[in-house]
Amino acid sequence: MTVLRFFLPFCLILSLAGAGTIKLYMTDGSYQLTREYKVEGDRVHYYSTERGEWEDMPVDLVDLKKTENELKSREAAARDENATQAAEAKAERDAARELLRVPKEPGVYVVDGEAVNPVKQAESKIVNNNGRTVLKILSPLPVVSGKQWVEVDGKHSATIVTNPRQEFYFRLANEERFGLVRMGEHKGNRVVEKLTIVPVIKDVMEEADLVETFRSQLGDLIYKIWPEKDLTPGEYALVEYTEGKVNMQVWDFAYRLAK
Repeated sequence: MTVLRFFLPFCLILSLAGAGTIKLYMTDGSYQLTREYKVEGDRVHYYSTERGEWEDMPVDLVDLKKTENELKSREAAARDENATQAAEAKAERDAARELLRVPKEPGVYVVDGEAVNPVKQAESKIVNNNGRTVLKILSPLPVVSGKQWVEVDGKHSATIVTNPRQEFYFRLANEERFGLVRMGEHKGNRVVEKLTIVPVIKDVMEEADLVETFRSQLGDLIYKIWPEKDLTPGEYALVEYTEGKVNMQVWDFAYRLAK
C-alpha cells in the first residue's frame, strides 16, 4: 500500500499559525477543518480541529486537487510575505546607514562614491539697474518696481560634477522649500531666478528654471535629491527658499561631461 503524507513546510506553518487550520475540501463543495492529513489507500486520515481527534473518510469524497492547490497558493503567499518583510527590513537598515553618512551641519553635500563632501554656499545677490544687494535669510525684499535678478558672481562654479544623475544630501535648518535649478547668465554672472516687481501693489513674480528631481527623505529635515533625467552640461544650483519671500539660499555647482 502506498502512503502519501502531506505536511506543511515550517515557514508555512508559521505563516498559517494565525489561521490555525487547513481546509480539506469535499467533492460536494463543503470542507473539514484540519491541521494535517494523509492519504492511506482508499481512505483519507485527517486530524479534525473541530473535534480534536483523528478521523477517516473515503478518498472519493475528498477533493484533493482543490485542497492541494489552496495549500500551494497559501505557501506562495507566505513566501511573498516573507520576501517583502525581508526587503523592507533591508531598506530600513540601508536608510539608517545612509543617514549616518550625512554631516550634522545644515547644508548641501555631494555624494562621491563612499565620500560625502560639503558644497560651499554661494553669496547670492539681488541685482537691478541701481546696483546689487546681498541676499540674506529672511531679509526684506527691496521693493523696486521692474525687473530684478537673483545672481551669483562669475560665469562658472568652482564645484564640478561629472555624473549626469548626481546625488546630493540636503540637511535643512528649518522646514523650507528646496529644489534644483539650472542657472542662466546676465552680464557675466549666473542667474538663479528672475524677479518682476509689479508697480503699486508690489507683488513679486519669481521665475526659476527648475529641474525635475527625485527626493527621498532620510530623516527629520534630511533629504537625498537627484535629477529625474540626465543633466545637460551647464551651471546649476541647489536652492532653499521660503514660499512668498525672496530669501533664496544657493549652493552652486557645474555639470561637465566626463573626460
